[in-house]
Amino acid sequence: MSDDLAIVLTAGMVATACGLLGPLLVLRRAALLSDAVSHAVLPGIVAVFLLVGSRAPLPVIAGAAVFAVICVLLIDALRATGLVKVDAAIGLAFPALFALGVLGVTSFAKGVHLDLDATIYGEIAFTPFRTVELLGSELPRAVVLLSLVSLGNLLLLVLLWKELKLTSFDQGFAQTTGFSPGLVSRLLLIAVAVTAVTAFESVGAILVVTMLIVPAATAYLLSDRLVLMVGLAVAIGWIAAVVGHSSAAALDASIAGAMGLVASACFVLALAFAPRNGLIAVAMRSRRRRARLAQALAAGAERG
Repeated sequence: MSDDLAIVLTAGMVATACGLLGPLLVLRRAALLSDAVSHAVLPGIVAVFLLVGSRAPLPVIAGAAVFAVICVLLIDALRATGLVKVDAAIGLAFPALFALGVLGVTSFAKGVHLDLDATIYGEIAFTPFRTVELLGSELPRAVVLLSLVSLGNLLLLVLLWKELKLTSFDQGFAQTTGFSPGLVSRLLLIAVAVTAVTAFESVGAILVVTMLIVPAATAYLLSDRLVLMVGLAVAIGWIAAVVGHSSAAALDASIAGAMGLVASACFVLALAFAPRNGLIAVAMRSRRRRARLAQALAAGAERG
């Protein structure tokens, strides 16, 4: 497998894993959850270093995953009180955990280069050099791991599609139908945390946050149907992966940055030209309404 293909496949699998969950986060107004997780994992990294004295990838990812799950459960618990909205819950939870991690670094790991950049903020250009042997073939480790995560996310959607859809649009009604919106929400948030931490080490936090939010927000402008939103989010993520990689190669620029820019360009195009929710469509509808109102007023004046 060529290096370029390995990079594109890795980014594409990130797009798939994130695109399956991103629309649900956008609908629940929890799109910045991935960014919160990227800061909240620091205590886990510090704990792993204190326990095993190592910054090896696997222990670090395990420790980060534990605190990522703690973060999303704390956010969900705050939201469930009904006293704060989910965006405020995110803003309350991750600064506390991040501050705990900073205290851990300054108190117990002085002089050690133990920060997020040194531990789980990966670089997608390095993915071809981290391989595993599978069925006699050398494959990029990130592609294998992210394929498993994508499969797990797809399984979650298939098994809980009705529940996830209902709790995303109307949690109040969901409670009257006999199942727990809180349990469904926690399972979704845990899946987001696992997806984010797994992808951080492979491609870096910026690309993960981009793939979770931007394709989903773009799909939200293009469709009102959840199943179509999910499909569009995955497709837009793959477009960003392929076109972004080609652009980065042509410009000798950052691969993750180019992919993020392409995803943002897709959003801008949807914002302007979406058939129903785009700025042009909204402006045209408003203009037609004003024209009809003017005609009605003119007709009324003539009759008067």
